[in-house]
Parts: sequence; structure tokens; C-alpha cells
Amino acid sequence: MTSPTPDALLGPADIRELAAALGVRPTKQRGQNFVIDANTVRRIVRTADVRPDDVVVEVGPGLGSLTLALLEVADRVTAVEIDDVLAAALPATITARMPERADRFALVHSDAMHVTELPGPAPTALVANLPYNVAVPVLLHMLDTFPSIERTLVMVQSEVADRLAAGPGNKVYGVPSVKANWYAEVKRAGAIGRNVFWPAPNVDSGLVSLVRRTEPIRTTASKREVFAVVDAAFAQRRKTLRAALAGWAGSAAAAEAALVAAGVSPQARGESLTVEEFARIAEHKESGK
Repeated sequence: MTSPTPDALLGPADIRELAAALGVRPTKQRGQNFVIDANTVRRIVRTADVRPDDVVVEVGPGLGSLTLALLEVADRVTAVEIDDVLAAALPATITARMPERADRFALVHSDAMHVTELPGPAPTALVANLPYNVAVPVLLHMLDTFPSIERTLVMVQSEVADRLAAGPGNKVYGVPSVKANWYAEVKRAGAIGRNVFWPAPNVDSGLVSLVRRTEPIRTTASKREVFAVVDAAFAQRRKTLRAALAGWAGSAAAAEAALVAAGVSPQARGESLTVEEFARIAEHKESGK
């Protein structure tokens, strides 16, 4: 494979120069840590399995490090950026550094949590360096809102990566794990060191790969009903499901009836259940009434 123009991607000096010209200081409030290493963004694009026919949506492009690497490979890239200054500057950066791909780039200046439509063809992939404080809600919102997204690769705080990819029985298995698994097969896809960011964060980062299920979870319950069970089960994760789901079912006896009907032990805890088992419980909410 021929290697693209070496100066198209942003290096440490480029990032600092751009930031200085824009008067940008990365803010903790928005969880901004800019990637300053071209090899890292190319590795992310490779790990994400971005293909020449992909329409990629990127959340939180910042100064454009990953955006440029995605544009090298994908058919088109749509970036969603909440920050006014960064959103205003990004199109010019793309035009200056990759003019031949500028018409393949679109910018949506918005909070990703409120995005319900994107310009152009439906996205097939989501690739993002997600701000640590909103990573899980943004990821779940995007997967829910854009069912055309088949493959996702997100860079998140290492602990969040562990939680998302955890399976039943793992001590960090919880709400994010179950909800992500509702949409996709989830796995850890690598680790990212602190020194590739500016400013260097005081936490490690991890990559998480999510490949959308070809067959949705088979259940007569709605996603909202299933997620209500999940939220209730983990709100008091030390309690048995009979006790933890009492509020959700109306009483401990009603919770027990729903659990028994679903083939789940009332003495089990939420952390031992698969997403399919949570769906079965949701189907039997009426059992105890």
C-alpha cells in the first residue's frame, strides 16, 4: 500500500500551532485531549477496519487529527463537533491539508447527544475519540439513532473500555456492558498510551470494537422495557434480583414471579445475567400481578 503524503496528517507541532492560532486551550469540562501522533490515528483507522466504501461518522473531531486519517481511507466522513471554535476551524484544516478529499467531508456543529440525522448517505461506521465524561451515553445514542452503523471503534478511558467489553460474571460488568451488548458484539481492541495526547491525560485509554448484531435480540419486549430491568438490577447491584427488581415489578413477590417465569433464579444478581436473560425478565413483568 502506498503511504499517503507524510505531511497531510497532524503532528505535535501542527496541533500546537493550530491550537495557538485559534486560541484553543483543551478544556477538562469537555474532556478534550487531542491526539498528536499520526501513527496512532492510522492505527485507529486500521483497527476500525475502515473501508473505501465506508461513510464514517466521527464524534468530537477536535482539531482534526483522526478526521484526516479517516478521510485517507473512507469514502466520506461526517464529523459532529459541539465546540464553536473547533467546528468553525475544521473545514479549513481539511481543505488546507487534504484538498482533494474536502468534498468528501461534512461537518455537523452540534451536541452528539442531540443529533438525530446526518447529511449525505447513511453512516456505515462510527469512529471516535470520545470525551471521557460522556463516552457511554454518546455511544449508545449513536448506535440507537443510526441503525445503519455496522462497525464502531471508540477510544475511551481504559476503565470505560473494560466496562463496555465485560461479560457476565466480571466484576466490572454493568449497565454499559449490557446496553452495548443489546446492539453489538463488543470487545477490547487495544490500549493507547498517554503520551500520544496533548495534554497528556492522567488516565490510560483503550479501544473498544462494536460490531452490530446481524440479528437483533429476539424478544417481545421493547428496548425501553429491557433497559428498565437492567437499570433496576444494577441500581442496587449487591442485592438479589428478587429485592433489586421489587420496585420495577411492584413488589418483591411480583419480581420473583417474573424471574421464575423467565427461568432466572430470584437469588441471582444482575452481574451474572446476559442481555437475553434481561429481555426474558422484561417479557414477564405482568406475571406477578
